[in-house]
Amino acid sequence: MATTMRARIQTLDIIRGVAVMGILALNIYAFAGPGGMYFNPTAYGGDTGLDWLTWAFNFVFMESKFRSLFSIMFGASTLLVIERATAKNNSPALRHYARMFWLLAFGLLHFWFIWWGDILALYALIGLLVFFFRNRSVKWLRNWAIIFLTIGFLFAASQNFVFSMAGNPDLPEEQRAEMMKAVEQNEGYFGGQTEASREKIQEHLQMFRGPYGPIMEQRFVDWRFKPFQNAIFLGPETLGLFLIGMALFKSGFLTGEWRRERYRKWAITCFAIAIPANLGLLWYQVASGYSTQAVFNATIVLSAPFDILMAIGWAALITMLVMHALETPFSQRLAATGRMAFTNYLMTSVVMTTIFYGYGLGLYGEFGRAALYLFVFGMWALMLLWSKPWLDRFHYGPLEWIWRSLSRFSPQPMVKKD
Repeated sequence: MATTMRARIQTLDIIRGVAVMGILALNIYAFAGPGGMYFNPTAYGGDTGLDWLTWAFNFVFMESKFRSLFSIMFGASTLLVIERATAKNNSPALRHYARMFWLLAFGLLHFWFIWWGDILALYALIGLLVFFFRNRSVKWLRNWAIIFLTIGFLFAASQNFVFSMAGNPDLPEEQRAEMMKAVEQNEGYFGGQTEASREKIQEHLQMFRGPYGPIMEQRFVDWRFKPFQNAIFLGPETLGLFLIGMALFKSGFLTGEWRRERYRKWAITCFAIAIPANLGLLWYQVASGYSTQAVFNATIVLSAPFDILMAIGWAALITMLVMHALETPFSQRLAATGRMAFTNYLMTSVVMTTIFYGYGLGLYGEFGRAALYLFVFGMWALMLLWSKPWLDRFHYGPLEWIWRSLSRFSPQPMVKKD
């Protein structure tokens, strides 16, 4: 049964709301702990009991899944904005590129002044390409998404060449030194109890438990080009996810226009493929003793196609559950959280860095993996509690209003009239 435009957009908002909440479940480790805590349970944060179970659950069901879902929703939402501008003959190209320019500005400010894990600059830079795909068919978008995702997969997999060549005694000394440097960098983030990972942990503990000045200095000096480097390394995968979002939007998948049974079949199929595969990759890491190469391959390379399937499965499951319950209080709160995803994303960074960094409460590195979910649940509650009352009074979230006003070159109406 065809849905109204309001229902279509609310479905998008609900999925986006779940996505912005879901990425915090993994970003919390990057906010609150050092080095390989994000990837390797033996590096930091606990590898036994409830801490290990938390890591295992995240790896199978959440790690990269909600980041992929967030990227898919960005592609869909961007296409929606372009289509609306086109329908109103309102300079769609100008509107799109103005939005990406200001998103890049927000992303760089976020990266330099608040948190190093920014994703907005990456979205803005890769989003510059999205406009050229706006009129393509679902089949065309799907095929090119597969091509870009394959390129990203092969690029990530090529890092195994570094692991294999670093120990080659026949390699010239200078080249072998460069290979070893790359291996040590990987060990710093994916290794467990290695010298490089221990050094990275101590480096992060010292820095992020300290004052604001040195943290900002590192971002401006050592990491100043990181947002642009991310666009090179992560660009193909990100563009592929954007194109998936555009295809799913055009097909009616993300707007609740399919039959409930079809969403159920998609969810079951995606989960039936992805969950066993991720369980196998979980076992692969455990059996390897959480070696650097095994954790890297399981997390970054081999899980990639299953993470995307899982993201689509989550979108199908969410849509199936809410499509006949869009007016329930909880659905409305999820939708409001999604409508304010930009504000909620940046607000999360401000709140979490203030809690964990040395210039705030100084709790960096003080909590195990499972205990950090107390902060996640608290932030989820805050998003759900404040987003709807705000939007009951105002047309947009505060940062959404600023972004929209800058992109349209004039202040937009903000307060709703009674």
